[in-house]
Amino acid sequence: MLTWLRGRKKHLSSRTLRLVLNLLERAIRYAQVQEMVARNVAELVRLDQRGRLKGDRPGRASKSMTLDQAVAVLRAAEGSRWYAYLVLSIVTGARTEELRSLTWDQIDTAGEVPTIHVWTSVRGDGDTKTRRSRRSLELPTIAVTAVNAHRVMQARERLAAAGLWQDHRLVFCTGNGTPLDRHNVLRDLRRIIGKAGLNDKDWTARELRHTFVSLLSDHGVSIEEISLLVGHDGTDTTERVYRHQLRPVRRSAAKAMDDILNDVG
Repeated sequence: MLTWLRGRKKHLSSRTLRLVLNLLERAIRYAQVQEMVARNVAELVRLDQRGRLKGDRPGRASKSMTLDQAVAVLRAAEGSRWYAYLVLSIVTGARTEELRSLTWDQIDTAGEVPTIHVWTSVRGDGDTKTRRSRRSLELPTIAVTAVNAHRVMQARERLAAAGLWQDHRLVFCTGNGTPLDRHNVLRDLRRIIGKAGLNDKDWTARELRHTFVSLLSDHGVSIEEISLLVGHDGTDTTERVYRHQLRPVRRSAAKAMDDILNDVG
């Protein structure tokens, strides 16, 4: 069964592969009821969230951008409809599915404390990964400026689209107002990354979140605080997922003491 499914991977999308496996499970389950087979071998096959056969190949290790690389990417995106998306990804650590479902009701740049409310995503159940993932974050000045400029740019796109515009109240959408999918994001993100002088094939949208964690850790923010900011259930999850991005505690302590005792001796 597993060998047969591997042979289909070259010709079928992840969604179709999942449907095929589901149909096989149901068909063999019916055969079990009819006492035609003793075991449902299709139930032994498992797919990951991306529709890939589990254990079929190792996942690609995630990484983070350095500060210089992140700045280069933001500069390459300036003036484009992706600038605000990249800014929010890097300065809030929001997941790509959370930003793709972000509505204007969830972001406030005019209040005393500019805020983004990360409450929903475009996952199957329409919610964030866990209840803890729901979080409200203060926006830094660069994000407020980027979002306000993006609002003006989107208003112009809406006027240009006229009757073709579909109003979903999305902060980030296509030129007609319709929702983005991960392919839209990855395609344009890689174009900007290439313009910034980086290898576009080396980066995906999720690594902007890793960059957020890395930059905070390098700046001395504690893992407890980072865990709250990224919406994890606890520091164990943060350490496991972002272990390559987190600065070792002893390095952070040494740097902190250098700063604290700079004038001593």
